[in-house]
Amino acid sequence: MRVKTDERRQAILDAAAQIFREVGYERASMAAISTRLGGSKTTLYNYFESKEELFAAAMIGAMEEQSDEMLELLETDDRDVAAVLRRFGLAYVRFVTSPGALSITRTAIADGASSGLGPALYEAGAKQGWEEIGIYLSRFVASGALRDADPAILSAHLKALLEAGLVEPRLYGAAARFADEAAVDAAINTFMRAFGV
Repeated sequence: MRVKTDERRQAILDAAAQIFREVGYERASMAAISTRLGGSKTTLYNYFESKEELFAAAMIGAMEEQSDEMLELLETDDRDVAAVLRRFGLAYVRFVTSPGALSITRTAIADGASSGLGPALYEAGAKQGWEEIGIYLSRFVASGALRDADPAILSAHLKALLEAGLVEPRLYGAAARFADEAAVDAAINTFMRAFGV
């Protein structure tokens, strides 16, 4: 029975993610999601207490899949930390500037403060993800490839450098100031000058 429940929950999340991407959080309704799903609103409310909770779960699920793939890029025996970080950085930039990720970020910013949606997405998404990246960076510190520094500081600086000139313009619907590859190369070069050994 649990398998059917898990399958139904995943089907709800998939349908919700599609609707949220198509029309945005504000215009999405539980009725539209249940219609897409082929069920009832009561079924949705049996799994999720509110549209806000459903949105957060759907978006976190979509982000987790991508973040797992990116974290795998840091699980390597490659001793060239700069090369490892470049591969990770390019994957991260492509993810965070994808239309779906930008839509999630815009929604979290627009509705986050008043609904509690923003903090929920941040806690389960970006904050958790960058804490995990900090763990990987601490392994590079332990191996002697990076200077001894707080993993939270390392990950915060890496994130800021990777996003510089790429994310903000795209959030506004404008073109990025730099090509992704060139920006990632510059970010990693700067990071390694600051923290490399």
